[in-house]
Amino acid sequence: MSILEISRSSSDPVIDRNVNMIVRPVAPGTEHSGAGLERKTLHLAAKRVFDICASASALLVLSPLLLAVAILIRLDSPGNVLFSQTRWGKDGRKIRVFKFRSMRTDLCDVSGVAQTVKNDPRITRVGAVLRRTNIDELPQLLNVLKGDMSLVGPRCHAIGMLAAGIPYEDLVPDYHLRHCMRPGLTGLAQMRGLRGPTDRPGKARARIACDLHYVENFSFWLDMRIIFGTVISEIRGGQGF
Repeated sequence: MSILEISRSSSDPVIDRNVNMIVRPVAPGTEHSGAGLERKTLHLAAKRVFDICASASALLVLSPLLLAVAILIRLDSPGNVLFSQTRWGKDGRKIRVFKFRSMRTDLCDVSGVAQTVKNDPRITRVGAVLRRTNIDELPQLLNVLKGDMSLVGPRCHAIGMLAAGIPYEDLVPDYHLRHCMRPGLTGLAQMRGLRGPTDRPGKARARIACDLHYVENFSFWLDMRIIFGTVISEIRGGQGF
């Protein structure tokens, strides 16, 4: 059984003016019982506690690295150290997400609709290293600490993001079901190596399928497996560009 239901109502809040549906999680199978709901609540609480402790600790431990990266960005090219962008958050809310700036300020795509490609001329010298090692994502620990994001969840997409030149909402009818969980720094799709530009419809559908599988099978222990798998993947070599 699906753990998701779509509520359509003109009196309810909507994700966007062009999207007349919101996402609400409902309990699957045994989670309709009191024990199932209590289990899910405990897993969500454990997830949030872990997010707070891990993100705060990481920001503290990594502060020398974050400072060094900020200095290198300023020395490499003019502009702000941080880049912010509006993206989809939990329940279709719009959130402001932070990253280290990896592109030239005069060529940056603030909307995030234009995807990065290999040998993208917009990327700075320092930015190329940051993206390859995924260090550019570290400021999102602030979003995790704030509660807009989680360490693990569906990838945080820009509003109006395209896949193979097609809006995700048109390419994948169930696209917004992924937004019943907080977006994550990493997720099941990233752990499985589904990264880089979505230049083919099949790639996009595979990533959303991973997101929906995660939402439907969420548990605190699944989060721990994804974090461990992501660490192993990064040790073997990041795939960003």
